[in-house]
Amino acid sequence: MCPSGRIAIPITTTANPNFRPAFEIIDTDHDGKISSDDLRAFYAGIPSGENNDETMIGTMISVADANKDGFVEFDEFEKVLETTPLCRSGNGGDDGLMKDVFKVMDKDGDGRLSYGDLKSYMDSAGLAVTDDEIKSMIRLAGGDLNDGVSFDGLLKIFGC
Repeated sequence: MCPSGRIAIPITTTANPNFRPAFEIIDTDHDGKISSDDLRAFYAGIPSGENNDETMIGTMISVADANKDGFVEFDEFEKVLETTPLCRSGNGGDDGLMKDVFKVMDKDGDGRLSYGDLKSYMDSAGLAVTDDEIKSMIRLAGGDLNDGVSFDGLLKIFGC
């Protein structure tokens, strides 16, 4: 995820290494599985709160929870995302999960991820990054320290 390669996020499969960072962001308590509480906490960071109702959260868990234990483990998460476009489909389709990730990271809702937004979110996700690594991510995304990173830039950071 970071150009310096310092951030090592373990990947349990090789189908798509970009799924692990998304899983880690949604797994807000970092226990290795996504619960209803994780989804509530994740969507609480989105100003509109449009996906924060109990029916939607229950449906999300139910759809992905193949072993019916009430949680979504990484392999289950990965299977769902393999059939769901994580990045833009190129035909004007919904950006889905990545749009939600962007909204959560964009604390002030200005449509840009500032240096502070990125640093704060990386810290809260438990990813230790240096100032230089955050600056490198911004450059990789085509942004700058004054204007930050657009949604398209976030997609570049995730390799989309």
